[in-house]
Amino acid sequence: MSRTRTALLAALALVAGASGTALAVVPGDVGISAIPCTVDYKVQNDWGTGFTANVTITNNSAAKSSWAVKWSYAGNQKVTNGWNAKVTQSGTAVTAANESYNGTLATGASTSFGFQGTYSGTNAIPTTFTLDGVTCNVDGGTGPTDPTDPTDPGTGTKVDNPYSGAKVYVNPEWSAKAAAETGGSRISNQPTGVWLDRIAAINGVNGGMSLRDHLDEALRQKGSGELVAQFVIYNLPGRDCSALASNGELGPTEIDKYKTQYIDPIAAIFADPKYASLRIVTTVEIDSLPNLVTNTGSRPTATPQCDVMKANGNYQKGVGYALNKLGDVPNVYNYVDAGHHGWLGWDDNFAPSAAIMKEAATTEGATVNDVHGFITNTANYSALKENNFTINDTVAGKSVRESKWVDWNRYTDELSYAQAFRNQLVSAGFNSNIGMLIDTSRNGWGGTARPTGPGATTSVDTYVDGGRYDRRIHVGNWCNQSGAGLGERPQASPAAGIDAYVWIKPPGESDGASSAIPNDEGKGFDRMCDPTYTGNPRNGNSMSGALANAPLSGHWFSAQFQQLMQNAYPPLS
Repeated sequence: MSRTRTALLAALALVAGASGTALAVVPGDVGISAIPCTVDYKVQNDWGTGFTANVTITNNSAAKSSWAVKWSYAGNQKVTNGWNAKVTQSGTAVTAANESYNGTLATGASTSFGFQGTYSGTNAIPTTFTLDGVTCNVDGGTGPTDPTDPTDPGTGTKVDNPYSGAKVYVNPEWSAKAAAETGGSRISNQPTGVWLDRIAAINGVNGGMSLRDHLDEALRQKGSGELVAQFVIYNLPGRDCSALASNGELGPTEIDKYKTQYIDPIAAIFADPKYASLRIVTTVEIDSLPNLVTNTGSRPTATPQCDVMKANGNYQKGVGYALNKLGDVPNVYNYVDAGHHGWLGWDDNFAPSAAIMKEAATTEGATVNDVHGFITNTANYSALKENNFTINDTVAGKSVRESKWVDWNRYTDELSYAQAFRNQLVSAGFNSNIGMLIDTSRNGWGGTARPTGPGATTSVDTYVDGGRYDRRIHVGNWCNQSGAGLGERPQASPAAGIDAYVWIKPPGESDGASSAIPNDEGKGFDRMCDPTYTGNPRNGNSMSGALANAPLSGHWFSAQFQQLMQNAYPPLS
């Protein structure tokens, strides 16, 4: 919701002389000093407990090399973060001082900054502003709800499907690595997700592109059309409590650091008006919330680390805070990670996972309106559609659900799971127009091992195993899987309820190291990435199926990239 206000605080007056004639305004005297500055304070978005605002200052006095704008609130508004200015608050008094790059303000020039804030009760707009101690006029702020202002750019209205009619950002860093591989130029122009997997990624790691660099490049690629830029928000406290390969930099209790040093800066950059024309899609905290259902308590799959995170609630708090802050930015579309069919497809996981996602989406100031949709199969290998058997088939007197591979799951592939889970999420209280994304970056399972029809009907196991596209040893295997291939290329609106097939996991980036590798990224060694590992309850005590000689998670893995191209389905031309 946009709100505006016009309040004239100072007016020019003509002073009548003794003879009754008006005294002329002397240039450089009253003319400039009468209206030394104007301020346009615009509430861009207000959701009842918080808001975002943009402030534009116009300097009508002498040129400045630095500036500070001050105002006071009548209510209990609290500024939580700002951009394009150093915004501080003491009691009700707020000061916004220039950054090093925008201190110069010529006569007649304008500059803008923005901020986010919280409040309860009413959110009255301040009535008095000063620029360097001099009172300014409050100009007529025009928001996107003002139809009378033809120059109003507005803040934009969210579209139902951000991928519809839009190009998608190609990460130049990933594209260069892909193109450098033999045959890689066939896919190096595909859009992939940008992973913000630690605080340092915001400003760029080891000389790499920063978040602003990516957004600036996205603007360049956008041209005059629409463009989606995809970012993975992935740095929760106690991250990946069940998978050591992707452990993060923050300890289980460091929720405040997550908020102030990670989410707040990202939200501030996304909210920069410079990027208002982009459609920014976020994948929010993969593998977090499902862990609280499947890997806690008395279950054989439980881990002490997941029990800690369930007890302290920081997964829900972190996801809620991220949804709240990022959802405040009008052109951000949040998609929450929803696992995959081989994780949450069973009855005792399905509905409880949707419920805990609703819990996270309604904490820390978030609401279901901050959730545009959900994403499944992120960085996983589950086949998009199994065509050679269905959940309703019976072989040798047994249901397909009784096979070792399906193991009583109600879903055999990602498309059926994503569509069904969408309905469950709506039943849990999410909006009925939510859309789903499916990560198809590594679930093609093509090549010579791809079955062309059902398996033998000797038993339900020969039938399923002989016909399934997904060639993993066990559906619980997740690390650098041998035999995997590229899946469907990214595309919008491919099926009912599905906003897009996406490549959120950049093909060629490792899931984790095959052996312990010392590092400063907080990443541990998970035996599920060791090809000699014989398993645990989460993969039915099966072999891991992982490729050998893999580097740390997120690092380039040439052998895997070549395998993915070789086994792509649809095949590469």
